[in-house]
Amino acid sequence: MSESTPARWSEVTDLDQGIWAVDTGFIRPLFDASHLIVENGRAAFVDVATSYSVPRLLAALAGRGLEPADVDYLILTHVHLDHGGGAGALMRQLPGAKLVVHPRGARHVIDPTKLIAGASAVFGEEEVRRGYGDVLPVDAERVIEAPDGFTLELGGRPLHFIDSPGHARHHVCIWDEASRSWFTGDTFGLAYPELAGDNGVFIFPTTTPVQFEPEALEASISRMLERTPRAMLLTHYSQVTEVERLAGLLLEQVRAFVEMGRAADGHPDRGARLRGELGEYLLDRATKHGCPLAPDDLRDFLSHDVELNAQGLEVWLDRAKP
Repeated sequence: MSESTPARWSEVTDLDQGIWAVDTGFIRPLFDASHLIVENGRAAFVDVATSYSVPRLLAALAGRGLEPADVDYLILTHVHLDHGGGAGALMRQLPGAKLVVHPRGARHVIDPTKLIAGASAVFGEEEVRRGYGDVLPVDAERVIEAPDGFTLELGGRPLHFIDSPGHARHHVCIWDEASRSWFTGDTFGLAYPELAGDNGVFIFPTTTPVQFEPEALEASISRMLERTPRAMLLTHYSQVTEVERLAGLLLEQVRAFVEMGRAADGHPDRGARLRGELGEYLLDRATKHGCPLAPDDLRDFLSHDVELNAQGLEVWLDRAKP
């Protein structure tokens, strides 16, 4: 398949090999994808976004001729609310499904109180309520913990899980041998279709609070490359190919972000300096890559991620101090 362009995408996009990307509608179009896998009449969702996304996911299922009872698994790459906030709401619509999650994340889907509190500390309580809707618990007996090396089968189709820290310590990536693709959550960064240009997809890392760990992130990316994947399936946003090129770009930028963080540490207004430098760095890199957005539009487009990345770098810097 060719690299991502905005014209390629619709609310539900067929990626072949029994995989569809479903635009969850969170924040804006083409920002947040859930992936639907179908094999021999059985289905699984990978990531769900928020409770507001549930009708879209059920509609995507119906559009494939399937019923909620045909879904065996809801898989979360991690429990950040833009990936798993709607898990409890969706599980209430899927009578036979199990929720599959990293062992560190299981307690948070069973009792999301701390998860909501953590998101509120980053975004504000009112924004969490407005943006994410109801974050409902999942019954413990419906939760499957997926440690490193775990495998499950969907209609005879094996899905292999690895522990993939770096963005979060409760993060898994899922290898699908049938498509030779990884479902990467946030471990393989962000690649919005609007940023793609003449030189293909533009990718950059996410250092969102609160568990950014650069060495672990590089190790997780390297581990995924060992399988020589044909494609990566990102939550933000969906399928990208040219994996080796994108991995190189991503690792280069992780190191640049780290250098910017260390250089800003001790500055009297560290956060403002980080936001400014990250914003200018990404603006410059995306422009040189051939991004079609005008500079002011590009700066505005990137502002949300720049803010979150700066916050995450500050948390990382503070954690590293004795």
